[in-house]
Amino acid sequence: MEKLYWTKGIFKNQLQIKRNNEQIGEIVWKNMFSSDALATLKGRRFILNRDFFLSRLEIFDTNNLTPLASIMINLFSPKSDVVINGKRFELEIKNFWQSRWAWKFNGQEIVIFQSFELLSKDKGQIEIYSADTEELEILILLGLFVRNQLILFMLLLLVLVFAILI
Repeated sequence: MEKLYWTKGIFKNQLQIKRNNEQIGEIVWKNMFSSDALATLKGRRFILNRDFFLSRLEIFDTNNLTPLASIMINLFSPKSDVVINGKRFELEIKNFWQSRWAWKFNGQEIVIFQSFELLSKDKGQIEIYSADTEELEILILLGLFVRNQLILFMLLLLVLVFAILI
């Protein structure tokens, strides 16, 4: 098992991915509410795109703008699927607070994400139980991008509840 760590301030536009103390990747949004981001992981560059109203997340290779994967996130269902290179992976939100989520392949958890912060969810770890493959980089970035989507939805819900109560 390999462990990576990630950090992102709740009002920041950059998420860092580290192995021990070495930064091996990042996701950078134009601003906190931006639907597009540039990502780097182990020297490879990606473009991430979020369609806010459809909750669809996409990832592209920056070299040739080839679409690598697309996933629809449903807040009312803890599971979503994505196909990468002909392989089907399942994303599962593990708890109500959305602080644990995982990618599965053939029923086995291969990447597990965990947030250490209850409200801000600005740091955590990634446990990898699979060999290093091209799909693994895509799954890690999509998993962290999904996390940002869930945080935005939670903030939006909090604002709506607050507006209704006032």
